[in-house]
Amino acid sequence: MSAANTIHVAVLMGGWANEREVSLMSGNGVCDALEMKDYRVTAIDMGRDVAAKLAEAAPDVVFNALHGVPGEDGTIQGLLDIMGLPYTHSGVATSVIAIDKQLTKQALTPHGVPMPGGRIVACEELYERDPLPRPYVLKPVNEGSSVGVAIITEDSNVGRPIARDAAGPWQEFTALLAEPFIKGRELTTAVIDGEDGPRALGVSELIIEHGFYDYEHKYTEGRTQHVCPAKIPPEIARLCEEYALKAHVALGCHGTSRTDYRWDDELGEEGLFALETNTQPGMTPLSLVPEQARHAGIDYSELVDLLVKDALRRHSTAPQQESAHG
Repeated sequence: MSAANTIHVAVLMGGWANEREVSLMSGNGVCDALEMKDYRVTAIDMGRDVAAKLAEAAPDVVFNALHGVPGEDGTIQGLLDIMGLPYTHSGVATSVIAIDKQLTKQALTPHGVPMPGGRIVACEELYERDPLPRPYVLKPVNEGSSVGVAIITEDSNVGRPIARDAAGPWQEFTALLAEPFIKGRELTTAVIDGEDGPRALGVSELIIEHGFYDYEHKYTEGRTQHVCPAKIPPEIARLCEEYALKAHVALGCHGTSRTDYRWDDELGEEGLFALETNTQPGMTPLSLVPEQARHAGIDYSELVDLLVKDALRRHSTAPQQESAHG
């Protein structure tokens, strides 16, 4: 952008979700990048008065740097649609589906994206019997950043069945998604929209010494090693990119998305399973989308610029469709 740029961007960040601190890191990084590109920038730490703040700021476009509820579940998207404000990332319907892990399975598996089986279980049931053979995974249906995920193994210190007073997500939620545990490696692929349509940016492997890629590992420097590009067979990399593109298109994602995988390398192509598609990937210095973009030759400020341009382009070419379908 030149110094003559007059586009005013409001950056929504913070909020009250579990991922508030991460959102603030993303939002501050986005603000700095936008200012480097000579945008006018207004930072908004989202509160219940967000509509009034947006009306007062009167931006040309909103950069959605929120994570979790209500930033990526369709709530803020609906408000922005009502206000007629263009915004980055996905719209209402996509956000509602993608944040719900069970709805995501129902949307993606018919399109040939392999995902683990499983079912939603009432937490009361966990205190009577295991819903699946151990090891299995319990996770909230609609939280991001691996918040509240528990892996129940043969030697888990939670009782058999799970004890009511054992620490775990069953203390916070009334129902959880139970899935078979897939051993193996953590992989992820980002997709970004451009004038020529969406493209996959590559595949990263996340190497963790202990545990799995949970909230702490995602956002604590030094806890996870990112290998980009992942040292995996070309056919697995191809499938990761293929499934990520399928997910991005089938869900109706815009701007950018990131699809996460577990890969049992002993099973080859049959061992690759998509876990979820994130419609509001992190934009912190440790985040995977900026990292993959750098590897693809797109620096952080260019990435932010591309997302703003994508939002403005979609709004100017199909405002009615954008309002209805995101």
